[in-house]
Amino acid sequence: MSRTQTSDPLPPTRQPVAAEPPPPAFAWDAPLQRRGRLRMQSLLLLRWIALLGQIVIVAVHGIALGVPMPWPWVLAVIAVGFAYNLALTVRTRGQGFASDSEAAAQLSFDVVQYGALLFTVGGLSNPFVVLLIAPPAVAAATLSTRRMVVVAGLAMAAVIALLVWSMPLPWESGGAPVLPRAYLVGQAVAMVLGIGFTAGYAWHAAAEAARMELALAATEAVLAREQRLSALGGLAAAAAHELGTPLATIQVVAKELLRSSPADDPVAEDARLLLQQAQRCREILKNLSQRPEDGDAVYARLGLAQLLNEVVEPYRKIGPAILTSVEGPPGEFVPDVRRLPEMVHALAAFVENAADFALDRVHVRGRFDADIITVQVQDDGPGFAPEILAKLGEPYITSRPSGEGSRSDHQGMGLGFFIAKTLLERAGARVKFGNDPEEGGAVVTVTWPRAIIEAPDS
Repeated sequence: MSRTQTSDPLPPTRQPVAAEPPPPAFAWDAPLQRRGRLRMQSLLLLRWIALLGQIVIVAVHGIALGVPMPWPWVLAVIAVGFAYNLALTVRTRGQGFASDSEAAAQLSFDVVQYGALLFTVGGLSNPFVVLLIAPPAVAAATLSTRRMVVVAGLAMAAVIALLVWSMPLPWESGGAPVLPRAYLVGQAVAMVLGIGFTAGYAWHAAAEAARMELALAATEAVLAREQRLSALGGLAAAAAHELGTPLATIQVVAKELLRSSPADDPVAEDARLLLQQAQRCREILKNLSQRPEDGDAVYARLGLAQLLNEVVEPYRKIGPAILTSVEGPPGEFVPDVRRLPEMVHALAAFVENAADFALDRVHVRGRFDADIITVQVQDDGPGFAPEILAKLGEPYITSRPSGEGSRSDHQGMGLGFFIAKTLLERAGARVKFGNDPEEGGAVVTVTWPRAIIEAPDS
């Protein structure tokens, strides 16, 4: 949600634009992420259950209730299903995941096999015709869009075929009831609509779940990066400890060389230089061994005003003026807050976005009272478009998919606000997005309970 500086006097309104496909290096395509999620064992097990259910239903009607059945046709269709599943079981042993094409082929077989069974027992007049919805629903939840459409289209074609061709519905008296043609047509239309709605809903839900999973993975990556940066402090302390002994040895050897060499000897000059550089190394390592998060009170805690200045400092030169201020009850000291990497990262994302869209000014306000601490980022730009505002905080919401018109040259994928919001909420904050009712600029308000964010007394 950012733009590069152009010659236009006013920045464009924050309107959503068609997202461009991401670079190949980023696997953000939700359908691709859903491929291969069906285990072969699950497909085989579900088919065994379906075939067993077919046998039970046919046996109850044909044997227990004495309904005359076209046994050769019925048993032949069920036997084909058993042979197919048995062959797959022997070939794959139920191991691994089914590829997109394999899963689509198996679900298509299920549609054809069940459609053939319905053909022998009444077609659309059979109440069990609704089970034709199951394979397209499974395909929609697990396969790519193209293969889902193939399975759903095949199921719809089976419904239409059953409307035209089917054997009579088995009945106790031997004479099957003749249902009105209008009823069968309505049944076919209802089935086609049911398949389309169920498959569409399942596809949308699976796509949203995949998008959310990827966005959360991106958030975890940001947190992991911050943790790695923190861990570097420990590595530096360990390196300082380990290098102390060799540096001491170098200093001892250099001192011996200095003592044993005449003052005007080039070796003495080299020894003095070696001593100076070794001492400098020891001072550097001494500073590295003092981990800021453990021993530097200035790093671990800072005033609310200092926090705001640290957040906005990288963006002061990219265009608009960035102002900071802190407000509180008269006579009260400005509180110190804990310096959390995720908090700094998230607030910086909001400031960067505001600087990209502001006309002339961004104002970052800090407010506090006895109970809460609030940080508000406000710009004088066009504000959030209604289409964007309604979805802010969700993943992949952006009006600048490739960074067009971004002053900060930031090329995002619509994850910035989602990551920032997630990080802040994990830190106990409440995040609110909106537009200023008077000036129209965008406003982002972050509020913490004071007990959570305030740094404890030393």
